[in-house]
Amino acid sequence: MKRRVQVEIDLAALVRNYARICARVAPLKVLCVLKANAYGLGVERYAQALFAAGCREFGVAEPHEARELLRVFRGERPSVQILSSILPDEIAPMVRAGVTLPVTDLATARRISAAAVRAKTTAKVHFKIDTGMGRLGILADEALDVMRAVRALPNLDCEGIFSHCPMAYEPKDPFTRAQIARFKALVAAARQEGFAFRKIHMAASDAINNFPETTRAPFTMVRTGINLHGSFDPNGRKALKVEPVLTLKTRVAQVRELPAGTTLGYGRTWCLAQPTRIATISAGYADGLPLALTNRGFVFIGGKRCKIVGRISMDYTTVDVTDVADVKAGDEVICFGRCGDDTITPDDWAALKGTHAYDIICSLGTRVERVTGGARVLGF
Repeated sequence: MKRRVQVEIDLAALVRNYARICARVAPLKVLCVLKANAYGLGVERYAQALFAAGCREFGVAEPHEARELLRVFRGERPSVQILSSILPDEIAPMVRAGVTLPVTDLATARRISAAAVRAKTTAKVHFKIDTGMGRLGILADEALDVMRAVRALPNLDCEGIFSHCPMAYEPKDPFTRAQIARFKALVAAARQEGFAFRKIHMAASDAINNFPETTRAPFTMVRTGINLHGSFDPNGRKALKVEPVLTLKTRVAQVRELPAGTTLGYGRTWCLAQPTRIATISAGYADGLPLALTNRGFVFIGGKRCKIVGRISMDYTTVDVTDVADVKAGDEVICFGRCGDDTITPDDWAALKGTHAYDIICSLGTRVERVTGGARVLGF
């Protein structure tokens, strides 16, 4: 039996999106962020597809993700970089594995250096600079002093320097512009002191779309995650012409003719004003349908948009199918994705929920089967 709920991942569309991003930022490199198991969608197929398309730079959040990615590549050796932090007990195995590590403070750099000496290897590191995110890293005003001390440590290759923006989804945000200026000034000052960084990056998906200066020199690389899926933050520009990669499908469980006055679901939030044909579909909030779609969202059944009526429950959702002929149990339901000339996207759901597409994608439940398509096009 196949799963009741499936998310179909179009790998060919993923690769087309990667190619469009590369073309947009050329000659800068593109680092593909595949943290959290490629946002819960399955890192193995994602990594294989992107590697086949020419990507050699990958980013993750923590060591177990890095190890999983290295297992995917086996004998190949692309760059795998931890973008957040590295804890003391994680350093030695990551150094031995050849993972690029973040330097968030001098103490961390000393531990990485010591581990590299013991392993008789050289560890690649990137200075993580806090220019205003307020989460992790070396404060920009203290960075030069830390960088000088780190440069004196043995067995370190100070390959890169990077930062991150909390407001890059706002195209005219003055705070982001100040961050960019602060970071570029630091890079220029470091260059004057003899630092020759091969990888300089600040732009993630939002900045690529809204702050094109982060895709030009002195920057040498950008990072992208959500744009690979064809999604954007709802507030910013959509400068990249990327396409949706994901389709979430389920099936109809039952169709009934219900009389006027019938109330639907927990809380009785919807009352039928007239006799109505209602389909109950086999997906709910445990599968990733946000409660915010209650009485507001739509799905596709029989080629038509059908309104969600009644509160979404854990396993089921009720939908008005009065205008759809011959709906029956087992029929396909497209929760988000393309249906003819119409489309419902994770961005649409995010707008209703007051969030962003990452939240929608990462919320797809564990019983949702991940199905990849387009593999033959890519040669595997």
